Amino acid sequence: MDGNPAKPVRDEDAFDTEAVAAWLREHAEAFAEDLVGTPEVQQFPGGASNLTYLLRYSPPGRAQRDLILRRPPAGAKAASAHDMGREHRIQSALGPVFPYVPRMVGYCRDESVIGSEFYVMEKLDGTILRRDLPWPLGAEQASALCAAALDVLVDLHSVDVEASPELARLGRGEGYVARQVSGWVDRFARARTDDTGDWSDVIAWIEQHQPADVGQRLIHNDFRFDNMVLSVEESGAGRDLRIIGVLDWEMATVGDPLMDLGGMLAYWVEASDDEFFQMFRRQPTTAPGMWTRGEIVERYSARMGFDVTPEQWRFYEVFGLFRLAVIAQQIWYRYYHRQTTNEAYAVFGPAVGYLETRCRQLVSGAGDRA
Repeated sequence: MDGNPAKPVRDEDAFDTEAVAAWLREHAEAFAEDLVGTPEVQQFPGGASNLTYLLRYSPPGRAQRDLILRRPPAGAKAASAHDMGREHRIQSALGPVFPYVPRMVGYCRDESVIGSEFYVMEKLDGTILRRDLPWPLGAEQASALCAAALDVLVDLHSVDVEASPELARLGRGEGYVARQVSGWVDRFARARTDDTGDWSDVIAWIEQHQPADVGQRLIHNDFRFDNMVLSVEESGAGRDLRIIGVLDWEMATVGDPLMDLGGMLAYWVEASDDEFFQMFRRQPTTAPGMWTRGEIVERYSARMGFDVTPEQWRFYEVFGLFRLAVIAQQIWYRYYHRQTTNEAYAVFGPAVGYLETRCRQLVSGAGDRA
């Protein structure tokens, strides 16, 4: 997948490649002709949660076969956030009703194979957008890409959950917002370190202002450009960009779609945002023509038939940033306690402090601008 090329596997993230190859030969019968020998293994460097690897097979006399392996990180703090079996089942169930998931190859629950559970899927050939665009993109094309992403999100939130028993089992009924608030507050408490700031006023505001669910829809919970695979074709008008896949379904569930939108926009950095927030940028949302957060909320609400005032949206924005802070704190916890030596995680501690300030500004009204 272009945009984040695979690199040699970090020593702390290595696994027994032959053990995986043997397991696949036994359990992935539909791919047996391509799974000859031991694959070349590389690691995608972008993930700070679950780990993602490229398995490249080069069978004699046959085309190269690329697969993707996903596994949880060592020392994972929140086991429920790294359930490979659940992630595999969701994508398997989504395949027939949502044409943006890769084909599943197999799931291994036997942790003795590589020291953790894992699953394998086909690799989608395309481009993943990271922090900066890999090529020039006109303002009209950037706007069209935002519209395409919104279309995919609306399609996801329009999936008939009840038509799939596996997807229907994800739903727990009304009260999704309340469960999310209590759940993420609890995760934050369990991931605190000695340098964690005082979030008590922000948490109190979130608990006091949580709304009722606006509906029960299938939601991704990590919907971003860097979790999308694009098909890119040159045309007379420039580049024709089409979304062909959505990745990273570890937090997908049935719940309030506005919570999904709030989580998405917590990562949506605009060109006018302050310098520290620019450091959070993992996708090219500052490029000319990209929609603002306010425009996305307005257009999404119109498409879905929701009437959301700026004051009502404030909760979803604050909670989205708080949830992002909890995710950062969980990663910082691993780095703080030396469960990982990846120096890229050193920035997560200061990031939590920044998000505390940003949430407090929004709660007080000082940050009123979606």
